[in-house]
Amino acid sequence: MTTIENTKPEIAAKGSLKPGIGPAHFGDRAFEWLTLIMAFSVFILIFVIGYELARGSMPAIHKFHWHFLVSSDWDPVNDIYGALPFIIGTLVSSAIALLIAVPISIATAVYLTELAPLWLRQPLIMFIELLAAIPSVILGFWGLFVMVPWLHVHCFPALREVFGFRMFGFHVFPIFQGQDYGPCMLAAGIILAIMIVPIITSVSREILRSVPGLQREAAFALGATRWEVTRIAVLSYAKKGLFGAVILGLGRALGETMAVTMVIGNAPQFVPSLFQPGSTLASWIANQFTEAVGNLFYSALFELGLVLLGVTLLVNIVAQLLLKTFAGPSIKPQH
Repeated sequence: MTTIENTKPEIAAKGSLKPGIGPAHFGDRAFEWLTLIMAFSVFILIFVIGYELARGSMPAIHKFHWHFLVSSDWDPVNDIYGALPFIIGTLVSSAIALLIAVPISIATAVYLTELAPLWLRQPLIMFIELLAAIPSVILGFWGLFVMVPWLHVHCFPALREVFGFRMFGFHVFPIFQGQDYGPCMLAAGIILAIMIVPIITSVSREILRSVPGLQREAAFALGATRWEVTRIAVLSYAKKGLFGAVILGLGRALGETMAVTMVIGNAPQFVPSLFQPGSTLASWIANQFTEAVGNLFYSALFELGLVLLGVTLLVNIVAQLLLKTFAGPSIKPQH
């Protein structure tokens, strides 16, 4: 009895042991608020960027209104500007890049995680990461002086010969018609595909590595082949993460500037043929910013940047909606 009475004052004196009081609790709260501020700083940064772009775009917005988005004219002499060719060029070049890069990237990630021997995995991973580290201007130089001449001599004539046939007097594939001069929309799509392959591959590899080994073991135990295990147990389990990796690559493709500027031809037009020069939002801003004269010209370029930000946000929102659609409704436990 005496021992219990003597220990009570000691316990009461240690107020820091009570929940919600003391330096330990202060550190937890400070860490929570610090991480919260860091998380909200992303939204603040996006808001500030959008505000500055909108502020610089006001003269063009007041003059052209929504016609800026649907007009194909770009005439600095008469102060007439439209963004439609650049919006279409951005979407088309990014779509070409995804069509080329996604199968290559996912197949490479599957090989690295499921099939490659251990002695080969690390060298391949190192080269993939090295490709991601190459500056875009270097890839642009390579594309302009090596890739584009090779495509002009070997690839474009073959595509025109294979897909250039007519049916009932019409070209079946008009995107592979017309004279090519080297730099064009197809070249821009290919250089974008080269740039986003390392990104999609690296993210996809990490996602496939996170698939539980029990998934594979269960499929093998049921008698599945290696291909069936990869298709059913691995790819099906990781499809949401792989879709996210593709969206990351698409975000890079939408905003890429220097490499695209050097191989796309930089023409303020959009024609059905992929062999013709074109332009994207980012490449046209980079190409014209140093030549801009006059307040309205600068404002039109600012509005192109605002449109690019809007396209990027819209694509990500649509991707999130598609991701929820693919995931399907959540299954709630029955009580």
